[in-house]
Amino acid sequence: MNKYLTKMVITDLDGTLLNSEGYVSTQDYETLVKLGEEGIIRMVATGRSPYSFNKVIPSNFPIDYLVFSSGAGVIKWQTGEMLFTSEIPAIEVQEIVRELLIHNVDFMVHEPIPNNHRFLYHQSNSNNSDFSKRMQLYNKHCNPYVPGFIFETNASQLVVILPYDVKWFETLKNRFPDLKVIRATSPLDGHSIWMEIFRKDVSKANGAKLIYDKLNIEEHEIIAIGNDFNDLDMLTHFERSFVVANAPVELKNQFRVVKSNNESGFTDAVKKAK
Repeated sequence: MNKYLTKMVITDLDGTLLNSEGYVSTQDYETLVKLGEEGIIRMVATGRSPYSFNKVIPSNFPIDYLVFSSGAGVIKWQTGEMLFTSEIPAIEVQEIVRELLIHNVDFMVHEPIPNNHRFLYHQSNSNNSDFSKRMQLYNKHCNPYVPGFIFETNASQLVVILPYDVKWFETLKNRFPDLKVIRATSPLDGHSIWMEIFRKDVSKANGAKLIYDKLNIEEHEIIAIGNDFNDLDMLTHFERSFVVANAPVELKNQFRVVKSNNESGFTDAVKKAK
């Protein structure tokens, strides 16, 4: 029996709540429903935009809040009310793009929320199949970046798609000390590194904090569940954090491990935390 009362459960989506087929298991769905019946706040914290989230999750899904785009925005799920958004000022976007062009990497500049599924893209001459896959998925929502283009509007984030090279990621990350740079494993090929660039205060943990502070919920009353490096700030923020068995070894060495996303790991974490 856990010594703490649970008042909120926060879960990542891809690779955590969603199984490898892209669905929520019946057991995990029933757990979400039961948590709601018990008055426990249910929150999904995902790297997906609202557009992408809505492609896999129905509007009547049993959650209370959605922290999306790795914390760049927060929605009250049942009403659709936008509670928070974050943007990088246009002048900073220009500087980031200039730096990325110097390093000859493939990147995307996303429009402000709620249209942050739309973006400008720059593709170098390298063979980047993961970048090409994302282009195909969003081919109706993107346009090429034209060299010399002057950004006059803000951006919600930038996404740089790199091959699996942690040293390269860290080197490039160090070029942006005044911004939040998040590492994520590509949900498309499961191997490439997605480098997500946000305003400094953006994180899944900070997005969640906006809600639990308003609801007078203490951090020790919260369970957090994740599976990847973009969950790291959230997992380290809460005492009762879990990773599913399909998480990278580095994360499994840091946090309590529960069953995989294909074995209803979300439900297993809820049970183990109570």
